[in-house]
Formats: sequence, C-alpha cells, structure tokens
Amino acid sequence: MSLINGRKLDHVEISDRGLAYGDGHFTTMKVVDGHVERWEAHLTRLQKGCLRLGITEPDWSALTVSLQREIAGIELGCAKVMVTRGSGGRGYSPAGCHDTRWILTLSPFPDHYPNWQQQGIEVVVCRQRVGDQPMLAGLKTLNRLEQVLLRQELNDANAVEGVVLNTRNVLVAGVSANLFWRRDKTVFTPDLSHGGIDGVMRRSVMEMLKEMSIELRTVEAPLESLWHAEEVWLTNALMGVVPVTRVAQKSYSIGAVVRYLQERLLIDV
Repeated sequence: MSLINGRKLDHVEISDRGLAYGDGHFTTMKVVDGHVERWEAHLTRLQKGCLRLGITEPDWSALTVSLQREIAGIELGCAKVMVTRGSGGRGYSPAGCHDTRWILTLSPFPDHYPNWQQQGIEVVVCRQRVGDQPMLAGLKTLNRLEQVLLRQELNDANAVEGVVLNTRNVLVAGVSANLFWRRDKTVFTPDLSHGGIDGVMRRSVMEMLKEMSIELRTVEAPLESLWHAEEVWLTNALMGVVPVTRVAQKSYSIGAVVRYLQERLLIDV
C-alpha cells in the first residue's frame, strides 16, 4: 500500500527530485497494534530533515492523520515515510520547488528479527568504505547508494550484516544499523559528525544508558576497538537491539547490558 500526499497512488512524476537527485529524506518505523512506536521521535526526525535540507515542510497534521488511518488494525508491520522536495525543472537548483511530496508505504515486518534479538548475529567487516560528508551527517537522505553497494557486498559474502568504516578507517555503523560496544563499564558508539545516520533507536538507547548511569562516549575509533570489547550490538527502529556474537574472528557473549536494553524496549515505546 502506498499514499502520495494522502492519495492512494503507486507512482510519482518522473520530474520528482527525489527520483532525479535523491533530494529528500525518510524514516522507517515499526507498527505494533495499530500504532507507530516512537512516532514523536520519527516526526521530529522528519521535521529536522526538512529544516536542514531546506525543504518546505508538508502538512504534518495531515500526514499524521493519514498514517494513523492506514495502520489501524495492523498487528505488526513496517511503515516508511519519504519526503521529497517535489517536482522541479532540469538542473540541481531547488529554486521554486515548494510543492513538497510525502510518500507513505506499508510492508510486512521482517520475521527474522525476533530470532536475531534472542540468538544474536555474526557480522563481517565490510571491505568497501564510506566517505565523510558533514553536510549530510546524521540525516537519512534518499541517496543510499553507499548502502546499496554495501548490501551487495554482504549478499556476495552470504552475510547478514557488516561493520562499516569510513575512508579514514574509523568505525561508522553497521550497513543498516547503528553500532555500540561495551568495554568494562563504558559504552561506546561512533561519532557521527562526519557521516552516518543518527537513528531514532540510537537516540533511545543513548537515553536508556544515561538512565542506567552507564558512561557513554561518542568516539572516532578504529576497528581494533572492537577486539577489546565485551559486548557489541546493533540498533535500528525495526530490529530494536540485536546482539553481535562475532565480528570477523572475534567472538562475544550476549551480555547483561544488551538484555536490559531489550527488556526496556518491551515497555518503553
């Protein structure tokens, strides 16, 4: 199912700048029992994305009403909202583009995530590196070509996820998730000021760690930092908190911090 500006359509104009240039952003959300988990955080992300990209804000109230109407009755699923600058003429200039287009799609929930959460996953270290882009750091823009190529690399390696570094050999994230690791009493997560996505679940986990009085440090760290970790996990809005049991040749136990975070997520939505 898809809605475009509230209308049931399954296509966009070929002049849409999201199609032509990736000129837009999006968020992906978990739907449970007819409501979106952490909707306010997702809405804030969409609003901040428009502000940073200079996209005219759509009618958020109309979007919210349409979303709530379409997900009513869904026990478990995924909702995705894309916002594009709309249609424009030839060339990069966004001048005169004020007819913002929002697109809502619904899809089934990935059935492998519950098993990942309980059993953990083994991940590889991706060979390809992502570039620094402070202009877009933290944003989930429609330009995901780096992630497409990384996902292709995972497919070729028959791997489910991977750890990604940038061209300076600094840890950034997983292919489709944010990255955390614990050493002793301190939890670390990559500094995203030069690149990467500041995920809604990342923010939730950071707040939970603060409430647990666990020291959290955002760092620019090399891959070797993971070899000294005692717990490693990945997060996104759909998978929640997924423990990592192996990175390359290094194995990890599923620790108490991961299990506590998972328990908190069951009640803190």
